[in-house]
Amino acid sequence: MITDLVEQPDDYPRVKEFFLARQPILNHHEDVIAYELLFRRARTGPADVVDDLSATASVIAHASELGIGNVIGGSLGFFNVDAAVLDCDFVNFLPSDKVVLEILETVKVTPALVARVAELSEQGFVFALDDVVCQDAALQPLLPFVKIVKIDITGMDKTALSSLASYFKVRKKLLLAEKVETIEQFHACLEIGFDYFQGYYFARPVVLSGKKLAPSQLVILSLMALIDSDADTFDIEQTVKKEASLSMNLLRLANTPGLGVTTRIESLGQALAVLGRRQLKRWLQILMYAEHGKGGHFSSPLLQLATTRGKLLELIAEQLHPGERCVADKAFTVGVMSLMDTLLGQSMEQILVQVPVVDEVRDALLHRKGFYGDLLKLVEYIERLEQTGAMLLPTMNKLDLSIEDLYALQLRAFDWSNSISRGI
Repeated sequence: MITDLVEQPDDYPRVKEFFLARQPILNHHEDVIAYELLFRRARTGPADVVDDLSATASVIAHASELGIGNVIGGSLGFFNVDAAVLDCDFVNFLPSDKVVLEILETVKVTPALVARVAELSEQGFVFALDDVVCQDAALQPLLPFVKIVKIDITGMDKTALSSLASYFKVRKKLLLAEKVETIEQFHACLEIGFDYFQGYYFARPVVLSGKKLAPSQLVILSLMALIDSDADTFDIEQTVKKEASLSMNLLRLANTPGLGVTTRIESLGQALAVLGRRQLKRWLQILMYAEHGKGGHFSSPLLQLATTRGKLLELIAEQLHPGERCVADKAFTVGVMSLMDTLLGQSMEQILVQVPVVDEVRDALLHRKGFYGDLLKLVEYIERLEQTGAMLLPTMNKLDLSIEDLYALQLRAFDWSNSISRGI
């Protein structure tokens, strides 16, 4: 999906060559503080980057052209690098204050590599070690220039993990636990003293019996049902006014530049009138995730993931069915609602009893069926590129969606999601 910087044969297809995924990195409050940018070459299979130099060169070139902020917003970006990448001057195209250079576990530590890392560190670049699984003496020369150590916790028992973490903690390194797939693993790593966490444990549904929804979440569900039943505008406004925080957040969202509203919105009635019911329903869906934030922090990974899913599905639907606004609206709803089971701690079946949806949306959310089900599967495959990348191309072919188009739509969705997060 990104044209290579390195020289290619004359018959080489001049198309954007890489799939793109961004995997959130969280702090102990579960706020998003960074993204690792994952790239996979389309022509050799989405899970097989055979040329790290070519891949990273292309990534950096495109990120520089479009602005890295379009992909990562106000967060940091983690880029995988090897010795060949570090030796090239194009590393300096990256803003040192916005990126972390992640040294791959396959890199052989040599005096030349250490000297180059020291040079870039002096220029302000931050380094991380990737996929550390043991106390490797070969890494010692690099440690003075490394700030973050990423430990792959897969298959590691708590005693071994605690010992390895202590080894790097006494050397004043920040610890990042990667491949955290369950809430139990997250809590174990928290207890050990990890600083950052990477994995999709936060997006896995945890159904808790007897869990109560926050008052604002109940009001939002009630409002979504009122809109679907075509209730009177007065009833909708009165319901919004029952929850002060909801009124405030709705006004803030209505005034977010990225939402396309050009007039300053100063009253709730004005916000509802200007937005209209279609937009109101969208912001209510988003606010479900914003209300999940703790202590005034609204960088919830669920908010980021849900808004990105919703917007990407909408953009794809608009491209595949131009002019059919109803199709795009359903696609947005499928994307945003697809994580409500995780947010609310309820099964999707329970949620759909409270929020009525059309059959096409229901089939997509419950069974991944139909056109909207294919769209949802597509974004889920992108998000878990390491595990499900092999299923990405067949799904794209089924939807008649090109790699180049998908990349462009992803960038637009990322930018929109970043603007929503800033607005909240």
